[in-house]
Amino acid sequence: MERCGRLKLESGVNSMFMGEFQHSIDTKGRIIVPSKFRDELQEGFVLTRGLDQCLFAYPMNEWKQLEEKLKKLPLTKKDARAFTRFFLSGAVECEVDKQGRVNIPPPLRTHAELDKECVVIGVSNRIEFWSKDLWEKYFEESEESFSEIAENMLDFDI
Repeated sequence: MERCGRLKLESGVNSMFMGEFQHSIDTKGRIIVPSKFRDELQEGFVLTRGLDQCLFAYPMNEWKQLEEKLKKLPLTKKDARAFTRFFLSGAVECEVDKQGRVNIPPPLRTHAELDKECVVIGVSNRIEFWSKDLWEKYFEESEESFSEIAENMLDFDI
């Protein structure tokens, strides 16, 4: 099921990933990257452990910006060290193959419980890979508190 893709600006430059796509992961750990996301990933991308038990995939330009921010975190802060370790230790450079798939390494598949049915979503500057079961559970829990979440976003001028 495809529900969207990559928003284009008038100039033709990509602005953000968006949409929800259902795919299966095969026994070798390969999953199809939605066709609407592939152009942005042609130069490769970085896949790493994400928050909420999913995987984050960043195009190289976005990854480089994030990496610079992580380098600036204070080494003396325990939370900064922990977050950087969690995030970078699982990071791998990936490419989309000729069939439009990415091979997800076993440790990342384990982290996100990717087995059979998966959901791939676009979230602004990144793509997230979810187990279908975990995504449905997360979505249901978030949907129940969406009004409260939306009220809290007012603090961020949204």
